Amino acid sequence: MTTSSAGGGQLRLATAFALAALTAGCASHQTYRNPNDPWEGFNRVVYQFNDDLDTVLLKPVAKGYQFITPAPVYRGITNFLDNVAGVRNGVNNALQFKMTRALTSVGRVVVNTTVGVLGFVDVASNLNMPKYNEDFGQTLGTWGFASGPYIVLPFLGPSTGRDTIGLVADWYTDPLTYVNDGGVAWGLKALRVIDRRADLLAASKVLEQAALDPYAFVRDGFLQRRRSDIYDGNPPPEPDDLLDLADDGAPAE
Repeated sequence: MTTSSAGGGQLRLATAFALAALTAGCASHQTYRNPNDPWEGFNRVVYQFNDDLDTVLLKPVAKGYQFITPAPVYRGITNFLDNVAGVRNGVNNALQFKMTRALTSVGRVVVNTTVGVLGFVDVASNLNMPKYNEDFGQTLGTWGFASGPYIVLPFLGPSTGRDTIGLVADWYTDPLTYVNDGGVAWGLKALRVIDRRADLLAASKVLEQAALDPYAFVRDGFLQRRRSDIYDGNPPPEPDDLLDLADDGAPAE
């Protein structure tokens, strides 16, 4: 999971999984029930709550933030926040025994924090030090834990049972958790939410324009992306895919 730049990488990733979900076909919830989503009724209610909150609060704030922030400052803030997340990346790569990636992640943090002025300049990417995004949900998946049911969390959005458990560990590997000044810590966390939402404004347009059922669109895209994340972008075929391959290879009668 290598990305060359911070905000642009998130935007391309979000757009890619949205388009992948669309091309895979988003069947209407009235005719298809996803076995990974046993709590669909509850999840749809929470999804609508989150969507309404985004429409009236988060999206307008993100648009305003993007509009008033000069491009170099906007990029610098995104780089800084991504550098903070590099600590989590390093820890989880190590827990997955991907030691080369773990050392690269730590090296990125050191280089960007020092030469890159606290991470506002992404010097590490210019030195061909790739970024490997990992979180504890992915670590649990690598260890063999099943994803569990799909869950839409209030305020936080799409998740799974496994990823929800992983959020606890992610809290402890987030350097902002250890900022002593509570006002500064929560201010930086709020800035991170707004900055990420601003990065996804273009992807949200794809969702609004393309999806017949936005809920299913987001769910299927999220589950596909998380499965790809666990296998570092190269997931094995799913059982249905194997059956299709077997049918294609069967001799004609």
